[in-house]
Amino acid sequence: MSVDIHLVIGSTGAGKSTFARRLASERAGVCFIIDDWMKRLYYPERPEDAGYDWYAPRIERTTELIWSLVPDLVRTGTSSILEIGLTQRAAREAVYERAARAHLRLQLHVIEAPEAVRWQRVEARNRDRGETFALHVTREMFDFVETMWQPPDDAELRAHDGERVDTAPRG
Repeated sequence: MSVDIHLVIGSTGAGKSTFARRLASERAGVCFIIDDWMKRLYYPERPEDAGYDWYAPRIERTTELIWSLVPDLVRTGTSSILEIGLTQRAAREAVYERAARAHLRLQLHVIEAPEAVRWQRVEARNRDRGETFALHVTREMFDFVETMWQPPDDAELRAHDGERVDTAPRG
C-alpha cells in the first residue's frame, strides 16, 4: 500500500530536513519543509526581535498553504513528505485527524539524535549556512524548542505506521 503523507518529526538538529529530502528523492515525492517556506515568505521582513508570537501565526498560515497542495498531489499519485514542525502531540493529533477525514494514508518518521549531537549540528549549520540553513538558531531558541518537544510514545508510533530513525553518527 502506498503512503500519501510521510510525516517527518523530531527536535531541532535531529536531521529532519536531510531525511525528508532523501525520502522525497527515494519515493519520487514532493518535500515540504516549513523552514524553507518561512525563509522565502517571511524572513526578509522579519523583525530583529521576532519571537514565538511573531512566528506562530505565520507557521500556521504556511502550514495551511502546504496542506492545500496535498490533495492535488495525491490525485496524481505523488506522496507528500511533510516536515512542518509538529513538536507537540496535540498538533500531530490534528494532522492525524485531518488525514483520516481526507482518507489519506500517513506514515510517521521520528528523527532522533542525542541533544549534544543536535546542538553541534545546529552550531555547524549556523556557521556553514549550507543547504539546510534557514535562520541562525541561538542556544536560547534551541532550548525553547526542547521544552516544547513531545516525542511520540510507542502507541502513537504503532497507530501511524511509525518508525524511529537514529541519525547519530556511529563510531
